[in-house]
Order: sequence, then structure tokens, then C-alpha cells
Amino acid sequence: MSTTDDIKKGLAGVIADSTAISKVNPETNSLLYRGYPVQDLAANLSFEAVAMLLWTGELPTDDELGAFTEYERSHRQLDPAVKNAIDLLPETCHPMDTARTAVSVMGARHPQAGDSDPDTELAKAQELFARFPAIVAYDQRRRRGLEPVEPRGDLTYAENFLWMVFGDEEHLAPPVVEAFEVSMVLYAEHSFNASTFTARVITSTLADLHSAVTGAIGALKGPLHGGANEAVMYTFDEIGVDRNESREQAAARAKAWMEDALAAKKKVMGFGHRVYKNGDSRVPTMKGALDAMVEHYERPELLGLYDGLEAAMDEAKSIKPNLDYPAGPTYHLMGFDTQMFTPLFIASRITGWTAHIMEQRANNSLIRPLAAYNGADQRAL
Repeated sequence: MSTTDDIKKGLAGVIADSTAISKVNPETNSLLYRGYPVQDLAANLSFEAVAMLLWTGELPTDDELGAFTEYERSHRQLDPAVKNAIDLLPETCHPMDTARTAVSVMGARHPQAGDSDPDTELAKAQELFARFPAIVAYDQRRRRGLEPVEPRGDLTYAENFLWMVFGDEEHLAPPVVEAFEVSMVLYAEHSFNASTFTARVITSTLADLHSAVTGAIGALKGPLHGGANEAVMYTFDEIGVDRNESREQAAARAKAWMEDALAAKKKVMGFGHRVYKNGDSRVPTMKGALDAMVEHYERPELLGLYDGLEAAMDEAKSIKPNLDYPAGPTYHLMGFDTQMFTPLFIASRITGWTAHIMEQRANNSLIRPLAAYNGADQRAL
């Protein structure tokens, strides 16, 4: 019989299954995708190539990458029925609600929804990869009262994503595209995190791929998981962004704010991570992307806020930033609405989720843990 001594709250320390998709190497404190350090992948490969690595286990050949690129570019259009479903949602709902609903509709309308053949599953994953940027773009533009922008077949995944959201050549500037693509690679996968484990639990019941992704989106919506990148910008907003400040002035003001927040035992998002003990290995690469955006848009005061908060947290708690901390202001500088940050996380993590869904299905066992009952003893009516 289970006792309270057997309980691992939050499943902390519990090894639920094995995976060949990713791990954090404790010797180098580096996140590995299929054995490759993620910072090396972000520096050298396109997001399309990284997606194929996660799905298949190996880096694609030039011919394989070319075939997938052609496929992805031909599947970017959003089904009019999905657009209609999005239009029925209030603009006051969170964009994560839009994303969850859109993926559910896509699954309900998919002609092979119930087919779990490995080749079919991979095709579904690739379709979601190709079409999800259109969901983010359509939703941000409708909330701004703008007409949708059609995808372009002459652009890379990252370029086309930015094109559909903003509809201008300025966002196709190499520093912007490179920073955005880096963020997509870094967010793509992270082992048995809450949303990935949700996807695997759903898959273990033999539910379809779109159901598993829909459930994962629900898990990602929570501020303790995917909502943290949004929360970082809300912190910046609370401190106040002053474009007339120098980097040093902004840093001093942010440091004072953080000291007061910690004294009041306020939870500040964007710091700490259950897996990393010596700092999130993805942060230096993402911080480099943020630095590039600060320089490109000439916004040193944002970097001052970043510096001040980071320094105060390190001095007081010795807690390092996680990936969400530099990602939030990077997306802000690009022009994404703050509530769109977590749907951007989805666009990236679809690759990792679907890789795990396929891995779970290939060697499946129903995930059904026990519970230690602490209610009333049996009693008569």
C-alpha cells in the first residue's frame, strides 16, 4: 500500500520512461538534441534541419532537407474552416486559447486523424509545423484590425513566419530573421517537461496526434511553464520602460525594483529551472540574439532593465536566468504582442512534442500512476 512517504510531488526525481530525443548533459550542463549541443545547432543549422533531426534521429542530407523544405513551403496555407473557427473566438481570449482551438479543429478535419502509421504521423507533424505560423500570424493581425498576409513560397520558415505576422520587408532584415530562428531552435525540445509529458500521457491512451498536441498546448498555457516569457515583459512594463534612459540608468532602477520585490517575497518569472543547477545552457545563445536585437533597434534601455534584474537576483539568491528571460524582450523588440510569446513557443515546441508522440507510440505503455488515498475511510450511507 502506498504511503505519504512514497509520494513524489510533481513527480520530482521520478524516471517515467526512456527517451532518445534530448537530455541535459550534466558534465557540460548542455542541452543535447539527439546528442548534439543545442547551441551548436542554433549557430549552424536552420530550424527546418533541426526539426528533421528531432523527428528522425539524424541530421538530414541535402536532398532530404530540400524535399522537406519544398513540402513545408507548399503546406503553409491555413484551412478557411480554421480561420472561421478563430473568427468565432473573442479577441479578449488569450492567444493560447486560439492556438488550442485551431489545432483541435485541424485534427477534427484531418482526413487521416485516426491513422497512427509512422509515415502518416510524421506527415501530420510536418503539416502542423508548416501551418502553425499562419495561426499565430492570423490571430495577431485580427487583434490589431489588420488583414491577413498570405505566405510566400520564396522565403525560409523563419522569414515567412515574420512576413505573415508583420507583412513588411523590414522584418526580413538578416539580424531579425537570425534572432528569431535561434529562438525557434532553442525552444524546440526539452525532454519530459510538463507539456511534453502531457502529450505522452495522451498518446499512451492511443489518442490521435492532434489530441496530444492540443493537450500539450493546454499544459503550456500555465505561467509556471510556457507563460513565463510573457511574464518577463509584464515585469519590464511594471518597472517602466523609458527610451530616454541610458543602459546604466535603467539597470539601476531595475535593480532597485528587484530588491524590493524579493524583500516582499514576490515571485519573479524568468529565473531558475528545475533541471539546470548551474544556469540554463540555452541562455547565452538567446542572450546573444537579444543583444543583436537591442543593437538593431537601438534600444539599450531594455538591456539595462535586463542587466539590473539579473544582477539583483544573482546577488540576492544566486539564481540564474532561464531561456524565457532573454526570449521575452527579444520578441518584444521584434514587434510581437506580449500575449503572442507563448504561441511562438508552441510553433517551436511542436517539433519536440510530435517527436515524443511518435516515440511514445512506437513503444507504448499506458501511463497510469497510482495515488496515495488520504480521504475518509469506507462509510455507510
